[in-house]
Amino acid sequence: QVRVEESGGGLVQAGGSLRLSCTASGRIFSCNAMGWYRQAPGKQRELVATITRGGVTNYADSVKGRFTISRDNAKNTMYLQMNSLNPEDTALYHCNARVRAYPDLVEYEHWGQGTQVTVSS
Repeated sequence: QVRVEESGGGLVQAGGSLRLSCTASGRIFSCNAMGWYRQAPGKQRELVATITRGGVTNYADSVKGRFTISRDNAKNTMYLQMNSLNPEDTALYHCNARVRAYPDLVEYEHWGQGTQVTVSS
């Protein structure tokens, strides 16, 4: 069984930085596309950034130039470096990972429980 877990959230002042991590664990054959999504209270979940296994990235316009997504394939871990945070970035940040696991090697999508990011003004 595959487990996806986020860490690194917290409370930070506007203009500050945080680094989120997401690790997939279990009987993993390959961890393919991964991404960060966020959901603020009363709003729908939205894409923040995605990254392919080969390192191709995609960002929401609202975070371009401030956030950087990266990954370590050997560790099945993805990161999100968030700089110049503002109160509009306050949300529950979820990790999404498309994983092929033993024994069937079929790719499934997995979600983490989320890590809270709160930016004070």
